[in-house]
Amino acid sequence: MTQNMLSLEWIDEREDGAGAREEAWMELLEKLLRIAGDKEDVPRGIVTLTLTDDEGIRELNRQFRGLDKPTDVLSFSMLEGEEADINFDDEYEVIESEDSEEVGSTADPFADMLGDIVISVPRAEAQAEEYGHSFERELGFLFVHGFLHLLGYDHDDEEQEREMFAKQEEVLKEAGLTR
Repeated sequence: MTQNMLSLEWIDEREDGAGAREEAWMELLEKLLRIAGDKEDVPRGIVTLTLTDDEGIRELNRQFRGLDKPTDVLSFSMLEGEEADINFDDEYEVIESEDSEEVGSTADPFADMLGDIVISVPRAEAQAEEYGHSFERELGFLFVHGFLHLLGYDHDDEEQEREMFAKQEEVLKEAGLTR
């Protein structure tokens, strides 16, 4: 395993803002980022996480997908791929960045940016209750799911879904977040 230098930056856009409970979440999510980064051989990078409410994520859905409804997680990848288009599905969405001009490798201030993950906290709370597991597990699931999307994983077909969800479960299990 490689020692990674991944970092997590976070923003809390909710009206109540961050408190002691959210500080504990960040420790958990940083741990998940390290585990997932090691497993995916991602030695460095910056992930920005935004915690929002249903209206905040609904506005992003409206702006970027033309869907006027809230969702649980959105991922905005900064990694350029062969297909730089917008990908999404009904339950877990990913929006990949459009082609952008390349900047000199050492001068590019965004060179280490992997992308942004946005999670609706109220939606995560409701889903945790619905699925009968802890909020921390649901938050972790959504975060790892979003991280894998940043790296280019998707679940457009059954085979891709099995692969992606197996990777998520492996990371969650190693972090002690079982159902």
